[in-house]
Amino acid sequence: MAKNVLIRDIDEEILEKLKKKAAANNRSLQEELKSLLESHAGPDIEKIRAMARESIRKYKAEGRKFSDSTDDIREDRER
Repeated sequence: MAKNVLIRDIDEEILEKLKKKAAANNRSLQEELKSLLESHAGPDIEKIRAMARESIRKYKAEGRKFSDSTDDIREDRER
C-alpha cells in the first residue's frame, strides 16, 4: 500500500537542483523524488539471495560446476 510523505523546509537551491534533474530525466519532480528514494532504499536482500539460489540451482541442474576462485584472488593480490 502506497503512503504519502511530506518534507518541509527544503532549501530553495536544493529544490532547484532536483527540478533540473527531474527535467533532464523527463520526469515530474514527484517522479524524480520517488525514483531517488527507491534507489537509495536499496534492494531487498532476501529477494537477491533467492535469485542467486535459483541461478545456482539452474546451473547445477545443467551439470555446470563452479571453480574455486581462491587461487585467482591470491594471484591478484600478489600483483
